[in-house]
Order: sequence, then C-alpha cells, then structure tokens
Amino acid sequence: MLAKILSSSIYGLEALLVKVEVDVTAGLPTFLIVGLPDPSVKESRERIKSAIKNCGYHFPVKQVTINLAPADIKKEGPYFDLPMAIGILSATGVISRKEIDDFLIIGELSLDGSIRPVKGALSMSVKARDAKLKGFILPQSNSREAAVVQGVDIYPVSNLPEAVEFLNGRQPITPFKVDPMNLFLERSHYDIGFQDVKGQAHVKRALEVAVAGGHNIIMIGPPGSGKTMLAKRLPTILPPMTFEEAIETTKINSIAGMFNSKKGLTAVRPFRAPHHTISNAGLVGGGTYPMPGEISLAHNGVLFLDELPEFQRNVLDVLRQPMEDGLVTISRASHSLTYPARFMLAAAMNPCPCGYLTDQFKECTCTPLQIQRYLSKISGPLMDRIDIHIEVPSVKYRELASPHPSENSEVIRERVAKAREIQLERLKSEKIYCNAQMGSQQIRKFCSISEDSENLLETAIDRLGFSARAHDRILKVARTIADLEGTSYIEANHISEAIQYRSLDRYSCDK
Repeated sequence: MLAKILSSSIYGLEALLVKVEVDVTAGLPTFLIVGLPDPSVKESRERIKSAIKNCGYHFPVKQVTINLAPADIKKEGPYFDLPMAIGILSATGVISRKEIDDFLIIGELSLDGSIRPVKGALSMSVKARDAKLKGFILPQSNSREAAVVQGVDIYPVSNLPEAVEFLNGRQPITPFKVDPMNLFLERSHYDIGFQDVKGQAHVKRALEVAVAGGHNIIMIGPPGSGKTMLAKRLPTILPPMTFEEAIETTKINSIAGMFNSKKGLTAVRPFRAPHHTISNAGLVGGGTYPMPGEISLAHNGVLFLDELPEFQRNVLDVLRQPMEDGLVTISRASHSLTYPARFMLAAAMNPCPCGYLTDQFKECTCTPLQIQRYLSKISGPLMDRIDIHIEVPSVKYRELASPHPSENSEVIRERVAKAREIQLERLKSEKIYCNAQMGSQQIRKFCSISEDSENLLETAIDRLGFSARAHDRILKVARTIADLEGTSYIEANHISEAIQYRSLDRYSCDK
C-alpha cells in the first residue's frame, strides 16, 4: 500500500514542505529511503524500526520504500522520524484515517517511541498556516514555540502511540494555544540594567548616543575598567523589540538550536559575545549544511567583540559586507542561503598590548612599535564602519562606593526611542531607519551646520588631523546628539561632543 504524509524541513530561515511517500509491497525485507537524505535521515531507519516494535506495533517484513519529495533538495536532520513511522503504520492499515495528509507532522523518535523536540518549529508552524493545513502535529516540547503563530491548530504529542490514536480518532487532543502578546510582554524584561553601573557617566552618554543613532561603537580602556559590563547592558537601552522582530529573532535561534522552547518567544534583544578564537564560519555562518553564525544570532540586537585586536584579521574583514547590507549570503555548489544580520556592533580593546597606556596608576611597558603593531591589527575598512570611539578609564573608589543610584535603563531607553522616532520620520523617504545608515547624499541633506559649527569642525580637522571619513562620522553623530535633545539644527555644542567621540583618531595623530 501507498501512504503520503506531509512533513517539513528547514531551508535557510524558512521551512520547506516535504512530502513523505511510503510504499510497502511484497518482496524481500528491505528498508530504503530515497530523495537525497543525509546520514542523519538514513540512520532514522533503525530508530523507526525499534520505536514501532517497542510500542507494540508490527513492523512489516516486506519491501519498504520511502521517498522524500522534492527529490532535488538535500534533506537533513531528524524531522522525518515521526512522519515516516506514521506513513509505515498507515500503509500497513494500523492508521485508518484517509485525510492524514491534511496535517503537517514532524518529530524525532527515540527507540522507546517517545518523541524528542526538533529545531525550527516556529518556521514550520508559519509554513503550516500559510499552506492552510488542518493542523500541525509535533513534539510536546515544541508546542509553546509553534503556538505563537495564529491560524493553525497545534497538536502536541509525547510518543508514537499517542499520535496513532489521535489520527485514528480514538484519543482527541485539544489544540494547544497561547496568547502571543501576553507571552511577548511576559518575556520582554531584562535582568540587568545601567543602574548597576557606578561612575562612567561620559561612557554611558556615549553608549546612549550610539544606540540612539544606530552607530557602531568601540571602547578603549585598561583591564577591569568595565567595558564588558557596559556592553552587556547595551540591549537594555535599545528601542523596545516589536512583535515582528521577536518572531524573526526566535526563528533564527530555533533553527540554530539556541532556543529554549519552553519560553515560546525571544522578546528581548539578543547579545552575542563570541570568543576571539572564532572562525569565519562561526561568525558569519556556514558548515556542510549552512547554519546561522554569530552575526545572525545577533540580529536585532548587539554583537560584542571583546579584545578586538586579538581576532584574526580575515575574520573581522568578513563583517564588512553584512554591516553594510544587513544580510549574509552563504553560497554552496548546489544552493545559497541568506540570513538576516542587522545588528549593532560594540567592540572593546586595550589601548596597548599590556593594557595600561592610558591608566593613571600603572605604567605602560610597551614600546611605540609594539603599540603601532597592536593597533594595526584592526583593518581600516572595519574602523571606517565604527562611528564612535570612547575611552573607558578605571573607576575610582569614590564612585564605586557612592550611595547615589545610577540612572536606570528604562529612562535612557525612553530618550533613545524618542530620538529614533525623529529619525524614522526624517528618513522615511530615504528607505533607511537611523542616522548611522546615512550616506554622503543624506549627510549633505540632513546635516547642515551653522557657520560657528563649521569653524569648530574645520579647526578640529586641521589641528587634530582628522580624515575625510572622520568628518562624515562627526556630522552623523552630531545629528544624533541633536535628535536626543529634540532640536532641528546641529549646534556647535553637538559638534564639540561628537568630536570627543573620535578617540582613536586623536590617538593615532598623537602617535
């Protein structure tokens, strides 16, 4: 007999419908899977046999052929265990329901017939809804994640007999439901905030400006000055995540296997901090079966690169195109996949190899040549994409012991959100959403300055030796500072503050 089951696989960020065709005919006992299965799919034969037998069903002593269509796309992962088992039981008459292909079915089988969770359930739920299927049968552990999508009935099952009895109509399952907006609000809270940071008022101001304009930022300071602590709190002052952003971020985390399905939704902005030994593939994504890298996992959030000069130069250089386009494309001989990668880059570094060049209390032991080599590890094109450089000094005891509470993240986030609204309104015709994305044409259009401001900027460029690219960065940052104050024009004080955020340019000139 022939049975057809509808299942799904992940292709990039989206789900792909896969038809599992099962044919059981008389002949020598064989179990063949065709349709470009990878080794993990081929190994499912043993899992399916054991699961069917251990659940008390009869595995046919016949020729079993399973085709995964479309046959020209590689199938990988354990998604098809449950649908193939259901197909075999349907072809042998154990399951009598004729409309079985009205359901999307996924799940990994254990040898005892229990069903284990899989990756990418949210994307598959979206696909089931778009295909207008009757329901989605999936592992119990994936139910909360899949139920975020409205418009499709979610039927969670914990073992093979439960799925069989449901399809035969002998054991009804109440569709699992959640309120997506309530779930979104429950999860949209941060456990940390800027109220935890003592001192460093000027650094917190620089971070606020960076977030308000979408500017990438680098912090330079000695070890223990709080660079990592400050960076970890950056997501807490980013504009609140929208529901659509939460869905997209959850998809990426689910596909990468980085998501706790019990949460149901990722409602806070991600913060990713890869180690400096990371490879190209680890950062941008890749592998035999391409998976999202750190820059895609940081989508809608912050990518933090600590000890920036310690990263391999070729690894840092692969960031350049995703930082411009907000996308990363991974190409293979047979196909190419595109993942979103719209993130804010925050980096940190020491001012010299020993770390104490700018420290007031410890003496630097590095030679000028060593310092020059250390700074030259960061390529010019990457530095071109970082608008704000800020020095982070060591915190004094008086600031650490101060009983006065610091400004909390909620207050800062409100100011940031207002500044972003101003930018969205101004730039809506330009198809960009923040000041950091402005090109030369937009800078000339939206960053006009007074004669006093022009004189101040000219003096800074002539005396400090700023480059032409630093000129544009200063104007963009000054535009953001003006937006934070709610003013339409860029004043001299805005230019002056923006000039202070070019520490590495001034440092290079001094050297």
